[in-house]
Amino acid sequence: MNKVYKTILSVAAAAIVAGATMTPAVVNAWGDSNNGRTTYTIAQINDGALGDTITFNSITDGKIGDERNFVGAKLSSSNSETWNANEINVKDGETYTIRLYVHNNSPLGTSAIAENVSASFSLPTTVSNSHTVIGYLNSSNATPNRYWDEVKFVSDDDFYIEYVEGSAKYTNAKMGTVALADEVITAGATLGYEALDGKIPGCYAYDGQVTIEVKVHSSVSAKLSKTVRLKGTKDWSESVDAKIGDEVEFQIEYVNLTSETVDNVMIRDVLPTNMEYVADSTRLYNSNYQSGVQVVENTVTTTGINIGSYGVNGNAYVRFTAKVVNKTLACGSNQLVNWASSTVNSKVTKDDASVMVERNDASCKEEPTPENPTPDNPGSTPSTIVNTGASDIVLGALGVGSTVTALGYYIASRKKLM
Repeated sequence: MNKVYKTILSVAAAAIVAGATMTPAVVNAWGDSNNGRTTYTIAQINDGALGDTITFNSITDGKIGDERNFVGAKLSSSNSETWNANEINVKDGETYTIRLYVHNNSPLGTSAIAENVSASFSLPTTVSNSHTVIGYLNSSNATPNRYWDEVKFVSDDDFYIEYVEGSAKYTNAKMGTVALADEVITAGATLGYEALDGKIPGCYAYDGQVTIEVKVHSSVSAKLSKTVRLKGTKDWSESVDAKIGDEVEFQIEYVNLTSETVDNVMIRDVLPTNMEYVADSTRLYNSNYQSGVQVVENTVTTTGINIGSYGVNGNAYVRFTAKVVNKTLACGSNQLVNWASSTVNSKVTKDDASVMVERNDASCKEEPTPENPTPDNPGSTPSTIVNTGASDIVLGALGVGSTVTALGYYIASRKKLM
């Protein structure tokens, strides 16, 4: 470890501060809500240039080098400590770890606690030979209060990126490594030092890193589209506003994009913490069941349901109802992200829809904020069902291992919310 780093880590009140260098936000694709923040060297911070200001990732000669390049990626199986901060060449079937470095640059330790610190990632949702992943870092009392950086995934062949469910983690000196909610790739996840409470003191002793894993796929086997509406309303959309106690209906459309019939198509949905499945609400629509049929097993949100066999371009719709409940809702605006997946021969396709919930009860003061399109009537059949040549529709559940551990193919139909 560099001698200067040792000094900073051991003396929280004598650490890192600022010079008068203002750099355009276009450099190395980093940016912030100030359109180009002031940067500092370690020596300048040790000389008191930062004062009482709380700022993140603005040191040009820090522990990771230039902290403006705070998002990087590497092959997950690699033992290397080197992160590709700007661009990484990727291969089909490989899993990659993306890191977002978090450092409150103030030298004042617990006298300069950053509040409401959170992180999020924007993942690409298309098929291309080049994809940019953007990482965001936020703090309500930092200057600037929002920071971003990106890393580019490139290949000779077209590919898409699948987020590895459950892979999000935060690591620091106090907590070690703790799990973060999958909402880190949509609405964001709250960070912290002693707990995930949004509070991070200043200095290197309190820095940390967010990591997620993604898998690269160079072929497409299916399309999955996820939409939502308030129960009793007409239009389907990608996001809907609801209140605690409301029931919403989710619709999952599956389309076979391969050139042959596929069997034992599994559909599974992952409800967020503050939503509960309504028993006996699942219905399947396909060419054999144009008006829909009830699925007797209540497993669409656990182990999944087997919806049978589908020919070329054959499609199906699965609908079910869920209720908004308050288990861990924060005061203010909450984005409840609901993921659906289809699994065929160990290939997974995913898409999501969101329910936006405001919590403003008496115990709340105030806090943070929120997207939407498609057709149909309540209780109506889906607009178009392609004759699939489907046979042996099995309305039963498959074992957990067949759906939860299957490696996957990810295609999303839209840009995710930040």
